[in-house]
Amino acid sequence: MHTRSLTALAGALCFMVMPALAQGPYAQQGPSAPLPAGAGKALVEGICTGCHTTDQIPRSSGYTREGWRELILTMIDLSASPALGTITEYLATHFPVRTHLQPTLVPGEASITWREWHVPTLGQRSRDPVQTPDGSIWWAGQWGNLVGRIHPATGDMREYPLPAEAKPHSVTPDQDGNIWYTGNGNGTIGKLDPRTGTVTAYKMPDPAARDPHTAVFDQRGTLWFTLQVSNMVGRLIPATGEITLVPMPTPQARPYGIKVSADGSLWIACNGSNCLANVDPQTMAIQEYRLPDEKTTVRRLDIASDGMIWYVNSSQGRLGRFDPKTGQVKEWPSPSGPQSHPYAIAVVDGIVWYNESGQRPDTLVRFDPATERFQSWAIPSGGMYAGIVRHMRPTREGNLLIHQSSTNRIILVTLKPPGVQ
Repeated sequence: MHTRSLTALAGALCFMVMPALAQGPYAQQGPSAPLPAGAGKALVEGICTGCHTTDQIPRSSGYTREGWRELILTMIDLSASPALGTITEYLATHFPVRTHLQPTLVPGEASITWREWHVPTLGQRSRDPVQTPDGSIWWAGQWGNLVGRIHPATGDMREYPLPAEAKPHSVTPDQDGNIWYTGNGNGTIGKLDPRTGTVTAYKMPDPAARDPHTAVFDQRGTLWFTLQVSNMVGRLIPATGEITLVPMPTPQARPYGIKVSADGSLWIACNGSNCLANVDPQTMAIQEYRLPDEKTTVRRLDIASDGMIWYVNSSQGRLGRFDPKTGQVKEWPSPSGPQSHPYAIAVVDGIVWYNESGQRPDTLVRFDPATERFQSWAIPSGGMYAGIVRHMRPTREGNLLIHQSSTNRIILVTLKPPGVQ
């Protein structure tokens, strides 16, 4: 094979994002699990392991030959490479479609519509879309080391490169039109001025603070953020660039999602422990609240207008509600069961929305607290059913922005209540 073709294929297979939570017989193999013998094995092994271990392939849900081809081509254009046929034939033969991850879809009276955008740079793992006051949609291209903007009225898209190895995990706009990103790869918080393309990066003051994760502005314009693996919570004062970091009380709590309450305090989801945490915005003191099941881990949470904290019990496949006034907790089993791995969550007009990331296809779930009824839909992602929604945020019109990070898609979901078509 020519060197140029080999390099292109290496890039393609590095960015083939497989469902990380897949279960089943293939998932029992370890990180260095050997691939089955067959034509194409050496090519796949020699290229894929440059970016990930071989177990990422058997942990997928499997595809047809056309499905594998479609997945690869959403990551990088190999349509002119003769080796693509060999690779897809091998993968389809040894890792065909399996149905054990199909979701349990619940019918209902509400309706939704989808609008998709395929972002320009392939393989970027687009994620965390958010609407700005001018109606634009911004996203983070984590593996592409960029942030991007969509003009929904025209469909025009523009991408902005970031400093080397920033690998933005999320984006958050401020009131001045700047776009802030969490530099998950290089231990920074960054600010992009879209008018000039200028990026200002703020380095973490502690070398142990390696992975800024999710950020949110409070009512005073202060930026708060989590550092999951570093097990810290951070505060950045935009006017001065001053950063303050505090550790979580529980080791390996892995703070993940973060939201601002009406009183200005911060609520944080613990992805490594059965807790929710509240941060005092003045002192940065952290109080943790234990959830009943010690096996619980929480990816994200949101706060309803009545002050209730809604969270996803990701490890146990449940939706939860925490009352910060009484400490009372109530949980509901998610429609697709204990392995459904609820991930992102948002409360819109009193209705709770979240996704089941452990299913293929990834599902969008609606829960009405008044009736305690669920309804769910399969999220479109071409023929690959290779999600995942990792964050969702409402628009000012009361709709929902989601993404399919593995298939290069940003999606606007228009929400319609029961009886409205």
